[in-house]
Amino acid sequence: MAVLAVVLLLALVGAGLAVVRPGPVAGWLGADRPNPRTTAEAAEPEPVPVLAGPDANAPEPTPDGVRAALEPLLRAPELGSRVNVSVADVTTGRSLYARGGDDGTVPASVTKLATAVTVLEARGPDHRIPTRAVAGANPGEVVLVGGGDPTLAVDGDGFYPDAARLDDLARQVKQALGGTAPTRVTVDSSLFPGPVYGPGWDPDIPTGGFGAAISALMTDGARRDPRTAKKNFDASHGWAERAAQPDLAAGRAFAGLLGLTGAAAEVKRGTAPAAGAAPSAAAPAPGAELGKVESLPMIRLVDLMITDSDNVIAEAMARQVALARDQPASFVGGAAAMDIVIGELGLSADEITLSDGSGLSRSNRISPSLLTDLIALAGNGTHPELAAIFGGLPVAAWSGTLGGRYQVPATAAGAGVVRAKTGTLTRVHAIAGLVTTADGRLLTFAVLTDQVPPDSLDDTRRALDRITSALARCGCR
Repeated sequence: MAVLAVVLLLALVGAGLAVVRPGPVAGWLGADRPNPRTTAEAAEPEPVPVLAGPDANAPEPTPDGVRAALEPLLRAPELGSRVNVSVADVTTGRSLYARGGDDGTVPASVTKLATAVTVLEARGPDHRIPTRAVAGANPGEVVLVGGGDPTLAVDGDGFYPDAARLDDLARQVKQALGGTAPTRVTVDSSLFPGPVYGPGWDPDIPTGGFGAAISALMTDGARRDPRTAKKNFDASHGWAERAAQPDLAAGRAFAGLLGLTGAAAEVKRGTAPAAGAAPSAAAPAPGAELGKVESLPMIRLVDLMITDSDNVIAEAMARQVALARDQPASFVGGAAAMDIVIGELGLSADEITLSDGSGLSRSNRISPSLLTDLIALAGNGTHPELAAIFGGLPVAAWSGTLGGRYQVPATAAGAGVVRAKTGTLTRVHAIAGLVTTADGRLLTFAVLTDQVPPDSLDDTRRALDRITSALARCGCR
């Protein structure tokens, strides 16, 4: 797995930053899977390049050329009264254009780029999140301890491919208990303290199907019916009914897998006992580990978060940053830890103010120039661990949130050339990512608007697409 991770990272950075088709990449680093190259039947096709590596000799656009290409488009009324922009060269990091570039702007889901960079820096691409089961204080009691894996599945019908599974953990527990029959399940979700809903979230988000109560223990991103959610993902744009108490829902599923029924299947919250007590002849000692499963590696979780703009994964990733920097794994702690890591990377931490890691909060502020600095840092080869942010970026007119865009003549130049993360809240629209110019120069851009006219969603998106397509179309010299 480590070798594959290095191969993926090297494919994304250095002299030829080539972005590959996200589908096959997602299968390379699956947990506990047979090697897909061992048999002809299991072999996967090589990933197909979508964005070619940049030409090292391609001429760099000039600030005057970029200004001439963009400024007429920035006056479009559907962009609203505040349009803040940054464009920079990936290789040199040089700013080519800025309009309100250092101004904090509501970023919506573009926040996930900052979450991705900071969690990859803090945890590393190969880190996995454990979910453990330990012996409780009483014989037969099993404590299910959440480690913050939002993709944990109940069984093979889970929402996320190749996720860790509770049925695997249940088999381990039964074996570890030996002759002791399970008697009850307690859930320990105490790793994530504080409120379960973010500050600055719109009132409808907790029940709106795109957010969820954030808990250290959940299955399938708190989706109540993962199979239906997976089947209807495209038609519903990712909406799904979520469990109000994800940790208890996971505990009840686990109790069923252990064979508990009736009153014995009732689940309560508690805290896992500390290990160290002397075991008895009949049962494991309280706190003794009975089993453990681990999430997909961080590189895959980041890929899923960005590709699907998964808000629940994003909040879990922010808390992983918090844990790595000795902060409380809460909304406040995650924001503070992300700020710390931004500073450690040598970037302007004073240009980011966060209340969450997903971008659902209207209290978030990020400057466009910080976003382009983050992307350039991830793409220039100096921090290869950060290059995993590119694997999940949607491709214009082809995948993710950009799959249905860039399909009219005014934006066709960006099709297959723009790769970016989008963000949308009511009256807020944003896009940030990469584009290759007509001369083969790789640029990074961020366009953030947070005072858009009401009821202009489609028109505003097309206006943003025209801006990024203009960068693809021109040499800007």
